[in-house]
Amino acid sequence: MKAVLFYAPGDIRFEEIDRPQAGPGEVVVEIKAALTCGTDLKTYQRGHPLIIREIPSVFGHELAGVIAEVGAGVKDFAVGQRVVAANSAPCNRCFFCQKGQLSLCENLEFLNGAYAEFITIPARIVKKNLLLIPNGVTFRQAALTEPLACAIHGIERSEIRLGDTVCVIGQGPIGLMLTRLAKLKGARVVAVDRSPFRLEKAGQLGADEIMDVTSVSDPVAAVRSLTSGGRGVDVTIEAVGLPETWEQAIAMTRPGGLANLFGGCKSGTQIKVDTQRLHYDELKIIGVFHHTPRYIRAALSLIASRQIEAETLITHEMPLEQLKAALQLVASGDALKVAITI
Repeated sequence: MKAVLFYAPGDIRFEEIDRPQAGPGEVVVEIKAALTCGTDLKTYQRGHPLIIREIPSVFGHELAGVIAEVGAGVKDFAVGQRVVAANSAPCNRCFFCQKGQLSLCENLEFLNGAYAEFITIPARIVKKNLLLIPNGVTFRQAALTEPLACAIHGIERSEIRLGDTVCVIGQGPIGLMLTRLAKLKGARVVAVDRSPFRLEKAGQLGADEIMDVTSVSDPVAAVRSLTSGGRGVDVTIEAVGLPETWEQAIAMTRPGGLANLFGGCKSGTQIKVDTQRLHYDELKIIGVFHHTPRYIRAALSLIASRQIEAETLITHEMPLEQLKAALQLVASGDALKVAITI
């Protein structure tokens, strides 16, 4: 089969490799669409210790397609069905799973290899996180399920109430999903970014206030000025993944409010927190990671009901052999998500 393999940072190659087969409990999917992702871009640029454990390796993890083969013991799926697979599944046995914190599972089984013609879905993911695509949903729309599930997890943990003012810092694909989901919660949303292209998309998805940080001297003061008495927003969600914007998110949040540090920073980085504010303002600061089977199902439902317009986030489409160009286009900021057709 045709696939794109990662060899080293900046070195990915379009090649022919062996087609996978289905073992017991497994399913082989013929991939019809895969989406680019920020994680895949980081993998291309600098590798990834969890996703790329051997070289060369197929990579990519947002996919949808058609079942081409089912392994022994698979009863709930059949050849020819249209499916979308999440990129992981929890074990339901470890300490965190028993606590109901499935995204922190100590034995998460990950799926990687969407940039190829076929992929084997592990048995655990087949059982927990392989879903039939509803009628009327295209393959490329369905492929948005996994990142949307992560955004839903972030919103559900943010304790947004009807009428709250919510600031979303960073309007990349995930930030735009967070903006739309916050609107669905009935919030007034302030969208913050430095890209006119992304801010325009935020407006299309319902953002009430658009703020280009390149046009203000102090983003924290500018956001606070949009709130009653300059107190700050009820909820801030940081979707950039930089220590400086984490600190800004905390500073923008009103007393008694919540700062969701959703964007993952580089390992080993640190932030400073004003202990007086944290204590006397009763701030709540949280981090949110990954998704769960519940959120995967919620994401596909929102896509099918058109409450989330997937096509607004998929700005380009390119063939598999042009994956390198697609990732470079995303890196340039001129694309949100590129649908890779196989």
